Amino acid sequence: MKLLLIEDEKELSEALFQILTKNKYSVDTVYDGEDGLDYALTGIYDVIILDIMLPKLDGLSLLKKIRKEGILTPVIMLTAKSQIEDRVTGLDLGADDYLTKPFAVEELLARLRSITRRKGTVINENILTYGDMRLNINTYDLDVNDESIRLTLKEFEIIKYFMERPKCVVSKDDLITKLWGFDSEVEYNNIEVYISFLRKKLAYLNSKVNIVTIRGVGYRLED
Repeated sequence: MKLLLIEDEKELSEALFQILTKNKYSVDTVYDGEDGLDYALTGIYDVIILDIMLPKLDGLSLLKKIRKEGILTPVIMLTAKSQIEDRVTGLDLGADDYLTKPFAVEELLARLRSITRRKGTVINENILTYGDMRLNINTYDLDVNDESIRLTLKEFEIIKYFMERPKCVVSKDDLITKLWGFDSEVEYNNIEVYISFLRKKLAYLNSKVNIVTIRGVGYRLED
């Protein structure tokens, strides 16, 4: 799960980075609204954690801009303010949730779990499903009916990315940026190799789900 943390208080940002990575989130951190906007507009994040009081571009303006550009990434807003009008403004602009500083880390983690559960069909916190597939996000086991197979880390990350975006077309650039990072030198043929491995494993499991190539665009799951 890839998060973008936009928070100008560096001590708080570093503390949250450590806590979130310890809880198996991949986190990019930025400290002002302009950089935050650039990162958010990539659309590669599963959740954005956004402070309201930011230098260069405030959080509410940032949120308004990304929603105007069609970025639907869930946003949890952080603020030191407790006035009701700030909460209402943020929610009206498209925020998905709201935390007022100071907050308990356990509450932030619970809010993250709640938001990410909305993105796919989840039986419980550990199982993601699509069609006849069940993916255990702790063990990397992919199950179809009574058959099961253990995925490698990258195979797991790719199929999970697809399952969280059912029927959406995912480009090779999306996968490279999402799973390897902005500065990665991974080439398209690496993605093609992993897609081939996953197709073979789905065939082995006799799954009705296919990873379909959309020529010149990318891939998507079809049931």
